[in-house]
Amino acid sequence: MDRRVRELADSTRSSMSKVTSNLAFDGRVLELTLDSPKANILDASMIDGLSTELKVHSGQPLRAIVFLGAGEHFSFGASVLEHTAPYAKEMLSRFHGLFRQLLEISVPTFAVVKGQCLGGGMELAAFTEAIFAAPNARFGQPEINLAVFPPMASLLLPWKIGAAFAADLCLSGRTVSAEEAQRMGLVHAVEMDPKAALDRYLVEYLLEKSAIALRYATQATRVGLIRAMRDELPKLEVAYLEGLMKSHDANEGLAAFIEKRKPRYSESFDLAEWKPANL
Repeated sequence: MDRRVRELADSTRSSMSKVTSNLAFDGRVLELTLDSPKANILDASMIDGLSTELKVHSGQPLRAIVFLGAGEHFSFGASVLEHTAPYAKEMLSRFHGLFRQLLEISVPTFAVVKGQCLGGGMELAAFTEAIFAAPNARFGQPEINLAVFPPMASLLLPWKIGAAFAADLCLSGRTVSAEEAQRMGLVHAVEMDPKAALDRYLVEYLLEKSAIALRYATQATRVGLIRAMRDELPKLEVAYLEGLMKSHDANEGLAAFIEKRKPRYSESFDLAEWKPANL
């Protein structure tokens, strides 16, 4: 085996090793577990693993796709290193590509959340039709604490939970409990055993439904999100990459987090760094 083939094989094993898949309920439910505890960071290899599993199983008569986190937490979010300027464009393309892939497949999706569900992890969970959470689950979009913002959450959350709650989470960077997230409309149910609760829901309401009808119905209920991702998300990506990521503060915030120190943000506002999205 030549070196390049060996590298590709190793890369495939690496990406797949961070995602565990399981076909449950006689092949009607695809369970995808973020399997890199404790943090289950959504880095490039994990995202590629998820994308590969979706491609492999997209042609099956699925009634649901379920995302879970191995260990004590769902996910601490995307890789901060991959958010830095040299990697940001590729990171956004890969991460947002996962959501576009899920829209194209159009199978109902669900998330089982325990422990921390932050950043990109919360974006993935919030994308689903329903989150079943453990009492210890914590949700947040902490990107603003690193002087960046989450394009996907900024688009998704107003559609999902309303503009006021979305602004609260994206601007404050705070984390909220499972109970508060449920009051916001982000979480469907808080249960001691959220996986068992979701299984009961699937058995009672989805598993006997027509697979093709569920896909059409899912597409129909997502029509607003589909249009927003088609028309508005590319503009937010441009604002993020061509505007924010060229600013001092964004690069300083990310560097400070990686270096485990307090950020030193600009004390003056440079109008030249403000390039709002053409929405």
